[in-house]
Amino acid sequence: MAEFTKTNSENSVKKLNLNLKKHPIVIAIDGTSASGKSTNSKLVAKALGYVYVDTGAMYRTLAWHCLKKNVDVNDAKAVANACRRWKTDLCCVEKNHLRVVHLLVDGYFPEKEIRTPETAAAVSHVAAVPKVRDWMKKTQRDCIQFGHLVMEGRDIGTNVFPETDYKFYLDATLAERSARRAADGVNENLAARDRRDSERAAAPLMIALGARVINNSNLTSAETSKLLLDDLRARLPAGSFLQ
Repeated sequence: MAEFTKTNSENSVKKLNLNLKKHPIVIAIDGTSASGKSTNSKLVAKALGYVYVDTGAMYRTLAWHCLKKNVDVNDAKAVANACRRWKTDLCCVEKNHLRVVHLLVDGYFPEKEIRTPETAAAVSHVAAVPKVRDWMKKTQRDCIQFGHLVMEGRDIGTNVFPETDYKFYLDATLAERSARRAADGVNENLAARDRRDSERAAAPLMIALGARVINNSNLTSAETSKLLLDDLRARLPAGSFLQ
């Protein structure tokens, strides 16, 4: 049985009065590592005809850039300086009938490089730097230039787009998430990652007020995405998504 709960009432969150013609819809999907954020965000974006934004890839891109430039990822000041100086652009590309936002560095998207073990080990360090998160927030909010978004991450509903009415938080047991990582051939200490994500001073991982919480420990991706889509189609304005 799916656990599908709702946190404190949306009435407790100050809302912005969004005009769809001027302000594209943002669906925020946050959650822990290996909770299925990426897979389900892509499925939802493709089904609705929205643009998919992987904010984790943006942090990975900065981690890769720091490693490439021999910047000590444990030196917050050095990482902040690297983030301030790098030359980046946002672009939207279509792949397998899914529109995806990429963060380019000097015109290049390091698609393979950001998925290496070395980059994975460095990303949580750069992501904890407050000035980096400020830069990322601004850049991620700029993604609305491409239209309606499904944006996944760890602080989308709490920090990047706290005003959105469409917030979700995915989670699963530690054992299940560890098994998923192992099945992908990745050996990662998820308990330690959870602590780093939830205890950092800048935009820590937490459930956003008003978010729908889905525990998908015993669900497939198809079942999880159906829960998301059923909820969204019931609440999204008519004509704002593919039928």
